[in-house]
Amino acid sequence: MFDISFAELMMIAVVALLVVGPDKLPQVARTVGAFVGRLQRYVAQIKEEVNRDARFEELQKLQQEIKQGAGQVESSMMAGASKVKAAVAGKSVEPKNKSTAKIAAAKSKSPSKKPVAKKTAIKKLVTKKPQPKKTKGQA
Repeated sequence: MFDISFAELMMIAVVALLVVGPDKLPQVARTVGAFVGRLQRYVAQIKEEVNRDARFEELQKLQQEIKQGAGQVESSMMAGASKVKAAVAGKSVEPKNKSTAKIAAAKSKSPSKKPVAKKTAIKKLVTKKPQPKKTKGQA
């Protein structure tokens, strides 16, 4: 805090001894020491409060950034959901780029076909017969 050399401290001690006297010097030294200790604790408390306020402001800024990010994600999710709802309802959705525009145009031009299960897969399912379970007597 203060830059006081040993020689300066000795000078202060000699002046204090001459001014206060040898019989009251220990009592004055204790009083000054208590005052300096109280002052140091007070300064430490102020530093801690300043640091706490700085951390609190940083946390508030971080919270605000997180809220903004969450709002952006929510708005993009809502926009995507509305596009999906529009697509399900049969309304046309404007594609964002040219490649998706070409695909959407090709889909709209081709006649829509319902998916039909392959006959071979159906035959395999129908022709499979469950095999009887083996009992202890049959080996």
